[in-house]
Amino acid sequence: MAKSWDQLIRQFQHYLKIERSLSENSIIAYLQDMDKFSGYMEKNHPDTGPLEVRLEHLRYFVNGLAQLEISAYTQSRIISGIKAFFRFMMYEDLISEDPSQLLESPKLGRKLPDTLSFQEITSILESIPLGEKEGHRNRAMLEILYSSGLRVTELIELKISNVYADVGFLRVIGKGNKERLVPVGRDALKYLKYYTEEIRPHVKPVKGHEEFVFLNRRGKKLSRVMIFLIIKKQVEAIGLKKNVSPHTFRHSFATHMIEGGADLRAVQEMLGHESITTTEIYTHLDRDYLRQVLNEFHPRK
Repeated sequence: MAKSWDQLIRQFQHYLKIERSLSENSIIAYLQDMDKFSGYMEKNHPDTGPLEVRLEHLRYFVNGLAQLEISAYTQSRIISGIKAFFRFMMYEDLISEDPSQLLESPKLGRKLPDTLSFQEITSILESIPLGEKEGHRNRAMLEILYSSGLRVTELIELKISNVYADVGFLRVIGKGNKERLVPVGRDALKYLKYYTEEIRPHVKPVKGHEEFVFLNRRGKKLSRVMIFLIIKKQVEAIGLKKNVSPHTFRHSFATHMIEGGADLRAVQEMLGHESITTTEIYTHLDRDYLRQVLNEFHPRK
């Protein structure tokens, strides 16, 4: 009996969670990509099931994305999700050939996220009113984002038992449930210590949220959206005309580290990147600096 799109997408979800150990957000993104493609197939090729998809079906779908003026980055992400689905089908021996193997993604330039200067970071941090109820919590969170370069999910999932304040490290659960130890600066530790010892004890955690470091006023861990809104509020407070997100703090952390002379491999480890190629995106250093490094360290300069 031929399997339906719904059946296989449910199996795909299980595969992503169990076999690939992907985060919940990554799984949601993959499933959304597959919903787009399966919806297209059911509408335009209702007699073609998942096991009969051919390369031309995929190319027509991708051409449709381009005609809808969907950005090259979004197209590339959707194609990546579709390719993962057919790799899963191959893994399960449901198909003998992968129809997505020759499917090409649009050419992408290397887009660099916005970066904040050290002064802009400082202005945002110092604009947080510590007299307000959530002020110390918000200051501790943003200090950690900049001090340790955490992803927003890693921040909201941070647990009390994973804070090693005595040695200045955080144990972080990153993408694919991979753990890493990340150093945290003195200023961030100072605000974190005050929040956890003076503020957080007055918030009663709801069941299941007792271990999370950062809680909202109802005792639940914060959402990703809440972190975005907190940052947006402080950016507006100082009149900064930039699109700033939690990732901007992460990118600024990496950029300032590398510009200050940090080893690329060390930054890769702190960011939790599997490949050094990903970390290299953060090395948008000016040519004068690169020339200086060459002159200083190359034996035949």
